[in-house]
Amino acid sequence: MSDYPPFPHDDSFPVQELLVVDYKLLKEGDEEQANILWEAATKFGRLDPSLKNHEADDFVEPMFKMGRETLALPFEEKMKYWQGNKGGSCGYKAAGATYVDADGSTDISEFINVSKDDAMAYPSIAQRVYPPTVNEFMTGTIRPFIQTCVAENRVLLDVFNDKLGLPKGTLADLHDHTKRCLSESRCIKVPAAPKDTKIALGRHTDVGSISYLTNRLGGLQVQLPGNGGEWKYVKASVSTPHS
Repeated sequence: MSDYPPFPHDDSFPVQELLVVDYKLLKEGDEEQANILWEAATKFGRLDPSLKNHEADDFVEPMFKMGRETLALPFEEKMKYWQGNKGGSCGYKAAGATYVDADGSTDISEFINVSKDDAMAYPSIAQRVYPPTVNEFMTGTIRPFIQTCVAENRVLLDVFNDKLGLPKGTLADLHDHTKRCLSESRCIKVPAAPKDTKIALGRHTDVGSISYLTNRLGGLQVQLPGNGGEWKYVKASVSTPHS
């Protein structure tokens, strides 16, 4: 964590504590961990646990390295891989591409999104091409990172499947990773900004069933039911992603 600024230790700083699920025990079928996961998904009206003892940690820093190298490319070079404005997501998203409030303010973040299908198919092309800085990491980092996330999400889905009383494998069959879909990995870059320019990415709910978020810098905010509409920060963690 030494390469990242410390999370503020100020009692006036609004922080949202999250339930913590031990992924290793969950994978082994521990019922207590399954209950914690279910509570996170139902009590708070959204799934927002932290996972510890997960299996993707070895790929997180290499993923960030890929993101840093790619988003440090000249703007003209990055725009060769622009995601476009036809509804597609994979590729490069420039800062200022989306609105973040009713006043018309735009976001200040850049993305590089790599399609799950492209990572699995590489060196074949499933959806689009990517910068050389992405391709360099495709087989050794991006593909195994996505494969690990898919496997961990499958464990979570199986828990939900059982808690919902669905026939075994129902949710897994609806999330067949061998089929083409919109799943992707994403690296986000947010430059230092004046204090009155705080919003890097507007408030939103994620598309899809489960998002696997690695939070290093602590800028993530969540709004939970029953807290009067207050946005609270989630503490950064070296090895605990949020799902």
